[in-house]
Amino acid sequence: MANALLTGADASTEVPLKRRLRRAERARQVKALALVAPLLVFLLFTFAGPIAGMLWRAVDDREVRQVLPQTVAALADWDGKDLPDEKAFAALASDILAARASGTMAVAAKRLNYALNGFRTILTSTARNLKAAPEQGAAKETLGKINPAWRERATWTTIKDASGPTTGFYLLAALDLTRNADGAIVAAPPDQAIYRDVFARTFLISLSVTALCLILGFPVAYLLATLPPGRSNLLMIFVLLPFWTSLLVRTCAWIVLLQSKGVVNDSLQWLGIIDQPLRLIYNRFGVCVAMTHVLLPFMILPLYSSMKAISPAYMRAAASLGAPPLTAFLRIYLPQTLPGIGAGSLLVFILALGYYITPALVGGAADQMISYFIALYTTETANWGLASALGAVLLLATVLLALVYGKLVQGQQVTGGMKN
Repeated sequence: MANALLTGADASTEVPLKRRLRRAERARQVKALALVAPLLVFLLFTFAGPIAGMLWRAVDDREVRQVLPQTVAALADWDGKDLPDEKAFAALASDILAARASGTMAVAAKRLNYALNGFRTILTSTARNLKAAPEQGAAKETLGKINPAWRERATWTTIKDASGPTTGFYLLAALDLTRNADGAIVAAPPDQAIYRDVFARTFLISLSVTALCLILGFPVAYLLATLPPGRSNLLMIFVLLPFWTSLLVRTCAWIVLLQSKGVVNDSLQWLGIIDQPLRLIYNRFGVCVAMTHVLLPFMILPLYSSMKAISPAYMRAAASLGAPPLTAFLRIYLPQTLPGIGAGSLLVFILALGYYITPALVGGAADQMISYFIALYTTETANWGLASALGAVLLLATVLLALVYGKLVQGQQVTGGMKN
């Protein structure tokens, strides 16, 4: 009887205890969420929001639909094989008159001119010469007399393809692709196909800078990890010094150093090594040198962190077993630094992909990276769709690189630089 009473008492107190523990855990989670909520809101508005907006602008295509609504509706059932019927011509004439009165013609003309060169002239000349709505049944003849381009199927196909509300036009253009009059995806004309070469150049420069940073940063990181603390801290100050200097100042310093009458050329001529100044700037060499200098700390720091965790006992053990220094380094030390090499290389490569200021200042016309064209389309031509599409392709490449790196290191636990 006593045992039964004790068992009942334990059961009665166990449930409230579990309930209190759950309440305490929920309260702890709420407090933790409240602490990180400002950061989450900040990231939402400054990181996730702009990226989502960029991705949307890459496929958004509502300009023509808003300016020429009747024409878009009339072309909805058009098969695109022959010229549209009289109804579409009448709708276009009505939309042109309305757009001229509201002052929105330039919006549609700008969008259509992206797809078909000269479309701006077609629309503006038609708006200027179309004095009133054509008589019933005469719209096709009237528009054809104003501009013969309205008698061409490609003109109407361009309007239909830009009818929106979404489009793949900008994404295709970012990959040097386009649609022909039949709607098939084909390669863009050679005089318009530039972005594949620009992307290839961007990846080549980024890869070159990453390799240079690794070659220069590995010995420095090794020195930092093996020196006594006092000397190591002093050297670390010099590694971190670029973070305290403006990027623009560092880039301008390289212009002073590398120009034809700069310090480097004057020194080489004074030593008698060269007779004429070398072209060290406004070319690929200047871009790689300046970007390597700027991004070098981002390679050194992950390498240093990885090397600092490697116990010196491994190399001593290898030496005691008769391994030569080079063999011990290649087979014992270097494999343990691979996490740092991977992290530093990924960080430098991703940062280099989006560089703008340094290539723009020290590079030539053939050395501009994709970020230059993104800035060009956002600040000068206001082609937000193509700028967003180029940014989306660059973002996709960055995400793929991060996923590949994650797959390579997935499931690998590193303790003291050695895999478990």
